[in-house]
Amino acid sequence: MSQQSEMFASQAPRPLADRLRPETLADVVGQDHLLGPEGPVGRMIASGRLASMVLWGPPGCGKTTIARLLALETDLEFEPLSAVFSGVADLRKVFERARARRASGQGTPLPLAAPHRFHRAQQAGFRPSVEDGTVTLVGATTENPSFEINAALLSRAQVFVLNRLDEAALEELLARAEELMARALPVDDDARRALKAMADGDGRYLLNLAEELFALDVEGVLDTAALVETVQKRAPLYDKSQEGHYNLISALHKSLRGSDVDASLYWLARMLAGGEDPRFIARRLARAAVEDIGLADPDALPQALAAWEAYERIGSPEGELALAQCTIYLASAPKSNAAYKAFGSAMRTAKDTGSLAPPNHILNAPTSLMKEIGRGAGYAYDHDAEDGFSGQDYFPESMGRETFYRPVERGFEREIGKRLEYWARLRGERQAGGDDA
Repeated sequence: MSQQSEMFASQAPRPLADRLRPETLADVVGQDHLLGPEGPVGRMIASGRLASMVLWGPPGCGKTTIARLLALETDLEFEPLSAVFSGVADLRKVFERARARRASGQGTPLPLAAPHRFHRAQQAGFRPSVEDGTVTLVGATTENPSFEINAALLSRAQVFVLNRLDEAALEELLARAEELMARALPVDDDARRALKAMADGDGRYLLNLAEELFALDVEGVLDTAALVETVQKRAPLYDKSQEGHYNLISALHKSLRGSDVDASLYWLARMLAGGEDPRFIARRLARAAVEDIGLADPDALPQALAAWEAYERIGSPEGELALAQCTIYLASAPKSNAAYKAFGSAMRTAKDTGSLAPPNHILNAPTSLMKEIGRGAGYAYDHDAEDGFSGQDYFPESMGRETFYRPVERGFEREIGKRLEYWARLRGERQAGGDDA
C-alpha cells in the first residue's frame, strides 16, 4: 500500500465496534472461563504453548477476535485465513510457507474464520498439516463443529465453547463506548437495560445500536418506548443471513419454551415480515416440539410436522397460517425437556463406556455355533409372560442399570411416570424371584 493510500485509509470512517475491537486478550469481555488464569486457553498462553482449537459460540461473542489475538500473543508469524475468501490455491501457499518456517524450528498459528465454510475435501486437506504441527489451527465458528467440521480434523483440535455475553459484559462494552465517545448514551436507566436486552448477548450488535444512538440529535434522554421506536427506524434489526436471523429465531424459540403465546406469535410475525424462509421456521418449530415439549404432549411433534407439510403443500401466504397455528399449540402445550436430557445422558454414558457387548441372552444366534457357545441362552420372550413383561435386564452385564429418563409431573409425562413405576416394580419382583430360585 502506498503512503498516500495508507493516509486515506487512516482517515476513512470506522464503525464503533471496529474501533473498540480488543487489542489484547485481557480486553476481551465475557469469556473468563476460557481466557482467565485458570481457563484452558489462559493456561496455554501462560505456558507459551498453543494447541489447535476451534472456538464455537454465538455471533458477537468475540470468537474471531480471540483467534486473531491468540496468534498475535504467541510472537510467531501467523497466517490469517477466511473460508469466505480463500480457496485451494491460498491454502497450498499457506502450508508451503508454514513448512518452510517449521524447517527452521518455527511454528505457524493459523487463525481461521468460519472453517465450516470450507467443503469437506478442503477440510480434510488441513489434517496432515495440523497433525504434524506444521500449522496450529485456531478456528472460529457459529456452527456446531461436530456437524460442520470434518471429524478427522476435529479430532486433532480442542473445541472451546464461548458464552453469549451476559449483562455485565454488555455493560462493560457500553462503558468503553461512552469513554471513547467522551459522552454518555442518550438513554435513561430503563432504556439502557432494554438496549442490552435487544443485543441478546451479541456485543457487536450492541455497539452497532450504540453507534446509532450516538449519532442522534436529541435533547435529554430517551425512555424505553422512544428507544425502541428510534432503533427500529434507524437500525436494521433483522438480517435473515446474519445476526438478526439468529437473534429472532432465538427469541421465537425461547418464547415458545416460556409458554408465552402472544410473544411467540410476535416473533414469528417479525421473522416472516423480515423475509425469513418459512421452511427454516418450520424446522425450528419441530425442534422445539421435541426439545422443549417432548412427551409432555406427544401430539406436539405431529402438529409441527403437519404445519410444515401444510406450508409445503399450500405455499405462502396461506401456509403461514399453519405455522401460526402450530406456534400457538406449542406455546400453550405443557413443557418437558426430560427426553432431551435423557438422550444427552445416554450419549455421554455410551461414549464413556465404550464398546461393551450386550448381555448374552439378547444376542442373536443365527448359526448352530453361536447357539453352542451360549448366545441367546436364557432369553425370556416377553409376550409369553402373563402380563407381557419378563423383567429381564438388557444393559451390558458389566455396567449395571442406569436411569436416564426422568419424566416430569406435567402433561402426558405424568402418565408415563406411572408406567415406568409399574415396570420398575415388576422388574424388581421378577428379579428378586429369580435370585430366590
